[in-house]
Amino acid sequence: MCGRTACTLAPDEVSRACSYRSRGGQRREPRWREGDADKYRPSYNKSPQSMSPVLLSHRHFDKTAPVDECVLASMRWGLVPAWFKENDPSKMQYSTNNCRSENILEKKTYKDPLIKGQRCVILADGFYEWRRQEKDKQPFFIYFPQTKGTSEEKTEDDPMTSTRNKENSETACPPELASPDSTQGGEPGEWTGWKLLTMAGLFDCWTPPGGGEPLYTYSVITVNASKSLESIHDRMPAVLDGEEEVRRWLDFGDVKSLDALKLLQSKNSLSFHPVSSLVNNSRNNSPECLQPVDLNSKKEPKPTASSKMMMSWLKSSAPSKRKDPDTGESPEEKEIKAEAQSKSAGGLQQWLQGANKKPRTK
Repeated sequence: MCGRTACTLAPDEVSRACSYRSRGGQRREPRWREGDADKYRPSYNKSPQSMSPVLLSHRHFDKTAPVDECVLASMRWGLVPAWFKENDPSKMQYSTNNCRSENILEKKTYKDPLIKGQRCVILADGFYEWRRQEKDKQPFFIYFPQTKGTSEEKTEDDPMTSTRNKENSETACPPELASPDSTQGGEPGEWTGWKLLTMAGLFDCWTPPGGGEPLYTYSVITVNASKSLESIHDRMPAVLDGEEEVRRWLDFGDVKSLDALKLLQSKNSLSFHPVSSLVNNSRNNSPECLQPVDLNSKKEPKPTASSKMMMSWLKSSAPSKRKDPDTGESPEEKEIKAEAQSKSAGGLQQWLQGANKKPRTK
């Protein structure tokens, strides 16, 4: 299953992070659907019912758009089917946050959007999953391995390696197998920052029976967990690994539904590390949600190769270009909290807590 995610990039960074090549070979950055960039809020701890960035074919909104053109939209997590008759979507009697790939063709809620080609890609830094233990559950943060190109800051003690840290987190495949979209030295404009996790999903558009603004919502498709993740949970999101898989999933014109379903496979290409139980409460939206912890000492562990890349990228990114998550704290409270935390935080946490970040101005 997938019940919590994180997406901390600012709207313009999300656009650059999911750039793609057109059929003519040119790299493009998808633009946001009008007004949707303002609906999205970066967060360390996104739960169902929140708004998340979603990538989809522009043809869903404009029938004259080029067949290969993508657009970004903000959609609410938890699919509300177009045929739902109540005035309040919260009155739905069942959860639609996730849909099992095995049952898509058996349930009208998901079958209808699939047949209509309403396929989308949910974007996130990564997702959280909980491993059941004797009396409680241990949360983990799961994400794509980050290659050396994801940071402008290169250090000699940060070698590219697939060495595993048995006590903590794991890189499920060598970092060099990560998508080339994150590498440096490529064509101008290529994204060299955090490689976003791309998860397959279905969306629908619901309009209140009495009239009103249409509501776009989505469901994350899940599959059986890969061998690298089954010790944490028996299900995982259907991850689309690489531009070609993303392109085929979104191309509802040339790639028919049954062929698209073949892309929904368990993937071993993910890294993960344990995090604090702070993330258990969806109201907690702070950098500590992502901070790696040592399961024995509860202190910051020795980083793996992939987590080093994550820390290096986060440290070197330009804080002035980022938005603060919507924490609900006053500027004075944020400043006091950030100053206190920066004294003890590691490189990753120092960036995440945003001590030097300033809200973006239009």
